[in-house]
Amino acid sequence: MEGENVVVEYRWGDNQIDRLPALAADLVFRRVAVIAAVTNTAALAAKAATATTPIVFLASDDPVRMGLVSNLASPDGNLTGMSFLAAELAAKRIELLRQLVPRISRVAVFVDPTNPTATESTLRDLGEAGRAMGLQVDVHNAADIGQIEQAFTSFARERPDALFVGSSPFFTDRRVQFALLAVLRKLPATYPWRDFAEVGGLMSYGASLRDAIRQVGFYTGRIIKGAKPADLKV
Repeated sequence: MEGENVVVEYRWGDNQIDRLPALAADLVFRRVAVIAAVTNTAALAAKAATATTPIVFLASDDPVRMGLVSNLASPDGNLTGMSFLAAELAAKRIELLRQLVPRISRVAVFVDPTNPTATESTLRDLGEAGRAMGLQVDVHNAADIGQIEQAFTSFARERPDALFVGSSPFFTDRRVQFALLAVLRKLPATYPWRDFAEVGGLMSYGASLRDAIRQVGFYTGRIIKGAKPADLKV
């Protein structure tokens, strides 16, 4: 119970990736019992900051490929956590979009260059699926509001048939912007999380972020009670 038997030290990166190493180092300096890191970049920053403080991560990519753990069933070191493999769902999402709108042949894809792990996985799997379906995939890097606006402005010239929004905490923060611009451009769009559909996005396919974060809390509580990260499979 927060305020009774546990104190939670909250740290916010505010979509500024370069702040995360200092925030993680501060938590280590304060000798916290466990660090909960709920984005890919936060998990990597926490891992770089300590080899002893337990870390519970929430990763949208393969934790082994990211270098967080070497084994999912028996994590070594001081890390364990949850992975919902959002990037690996790219092929399924484009397949569902094609079923919904069979006529599409050109897809505009948004990825966040500040989240290289998720971007690499998304483009790899989406590229393979797109080639198999005969789709042209146009990639747009967006790390701020202006770049999102610029990409949508370019659609008047490029004329994509559909929109694919990759996995990124920044994109989730800008979900209303994406949903509104897609409607204005009359673009059928697929998104990674339910949160986008709840604000007017056409469709989403992915894990429940709320449930995943709840599971991070469950693992964090077990570690506070004495469990070791190595005892908790990813």
